[in-house]
Amino acid sequence: LIRGEAGWDIIDELKPGEGELVVDKPTKGAFTTTDIDLVLRNRGITHLVFTGITTDVCVHTIMREANDLGYECLLLEDCTGATDYGNYLAALNMIKMQGGVFGSVAPSDHFLAALDAAL
Repeated sequence: LIRGEAGWDIIDELKPGEGELVVDKPTKGAFTTTDIDLVLRNRGITHLVFTGITTDVCVHTIMREANDLGYECLLLEDCTGATDYGNYLAALNMIKMQGGVFGSVAPSDHFLAALDAAL
């Protein structure tokens, strides 16, 4: 998806707030072709929560890159999707295998409850 093209727009409920970063990435990943790692490290961010499309391609690629760079990664399973449901399930299984080989998977209501409890 390219900024300005059909389907790119961020829905109103998720529009970035003042000072929030929007990264345009030219590839399936985000860390090797942008300065996102530098931005996150400068802000002291160590934990990332993943949503979006496509689970088995872009989301998976970015999550793997982030994990390789030392970030703690969580995928919200009900906030992502793929063009093929079998690929979606396979992507979730790959994340969860071997005790979370490159991250964790949880439903968004569990994540939101944990945030509420922490605040």
